[in-house]
Amino acid sequence: MTTSIVLFTRDLRVHDNPALAAACREDKSVVPLFVLDTDLLARVGDAANRLRFLCSALSELDDELGARGGRLVVRHGRVVDEVVRAAREVGADTVHLAADGTPYSRRREDALREQLSSARGELRVHGSSITAVDPGAIRPDTGRGHYAIFTPYFNRWLETPVRRPVPPPVTVTVPEVESEAIPGAADLDAGPGSPQLAVGGETTGRKLLEQWLSGPVRRYEDEKDIPAADGTSRLSPYLHFGCLSVTEIVTRTPAADPGALAFLRQLAWRDFYHQVLADEPRVAVADYKTTPAEPWRSDPRGVAAWQAGQTGYPMVDAGMRQLLAEGWMPGRARLIAASFLVKTLRVDWRIGAEHFERWLVDGDVANNRLNWQWMAGTGTDTRSSRVLNPLRQADRFDPEGDYVRRWLPELAQLPGAEIQRPWRAGVLAADYPPPIVEFNGM
Repeated sequence: MTTSIVLFTRDLRVHDNPALAAACREDKSVVPLFVLDTDLLARVGDAANRLRFLCSALSELDDELGARGGRLVVRHGRVVDEVVRAAREVGADTVHLAADGTPYSRRREDALREQLSSARGELRVHGSSITAVDPGAIRPDTGRGHYAIFTPYFNRWLETPVRRPVPPPVTVTVPEVESEAIPGAADLDAGPGSPQLAVGGETTGRKLLEQWLSGPVRRYEDEKDIPAADGTSRLSPYLHFGCLSVTEIVTRTPAADPGALAFLRQLAWRDFYHQVLADEPRVAVADYKTTPAEPWRSDPRGVAAWQAGQTGYPMVDAGMRQLLAEGWMPGRARLIAASFLVKTLRVDWRIGAEHFERWLVDGDVANNRLNWQWMAGTGTDTRSSRVLNPLRQADRFDPEGDYVRRWLPELAQLPGAEIQRPWRAGVLAADYPPPIVEFNGM
């Protein structure tokens, strides 16, 4: 009986999983393996929301495999060592893995290939699993390794065929092999995290996807920038952990509908940033382009007020309070909060990116870091001087204060638009802080 290993990483699903499908098709038995990688856990140990979501996602993956006669095998240690050990135990000479373009993932892939090769094993890497279009599949005519501007990339992205989703395996046969228990948050020393954190996993994610595609996606163009409308999909955490396949979502989203096309554009942004990071790994920590002439400032008090949602600007603070409560923010709220930190307080974008990754359950390296650089003026934005005035943003996207009222209960008694300028209403500093900086329109 031939046996292979499927190493799950950011593809925690059985539906449209190329690595799992290939292993089940080609071998009699399969070890569906997830390694609690001690090297990676050491880097994300303070990201309680992601760790809690991960534990839930692993539990749901185990359930999905169990429904097909299999189970998830869990190990704890250094990922390469554990994969090689498992391969030796079951006599597997092939390991299947989803391609991933982050610097850490590429180092992991290289180390796995080297170790398996020395043991006469093979690493099979499957593309189009974490992104719809592989990072290197679209290149500009200039010969550069990636597109630096989104619009021409998007035009090519729309024209690029994506593979057909593969069905989940009917049966998953797992050989006798030792496994640790599916971890709980306490097992990973995850902190308390956000009290309203979403449940992670493929089963939950697919229910959300069905609900989204049944109608709300068609309103996306009109509602995506109105935080109070809750008009975004909330699928980003499930895409980050691969509980859902972006390829499946792309193939099921009707591009002819304006709302759905606007949603596809956001999925293309995700692929866009992954292709930038894959070609320029340094941008995870370094500026993509020249830093603005004005140096970053050290402002511990300003940063602390921003992190706590106590800047005195309700539109900024509402987003930051939602982040703490849910581990998630709508896109417009992220832009407003980011602009306030990097363009108004002039604080280094890396400080903001690290705080977001501490709390965001969808804290993706490519999208988070490069979106922060986009707002900071060091990334791919062609308008590097762009500043979002939180008062004008509030007037435009939360004119009646419904979003702010939801997250700032201390201001809930203020009627309509008055909630966006509480200093005009005589709100005491003991109840809500005065603005820490000044803006036009106060």
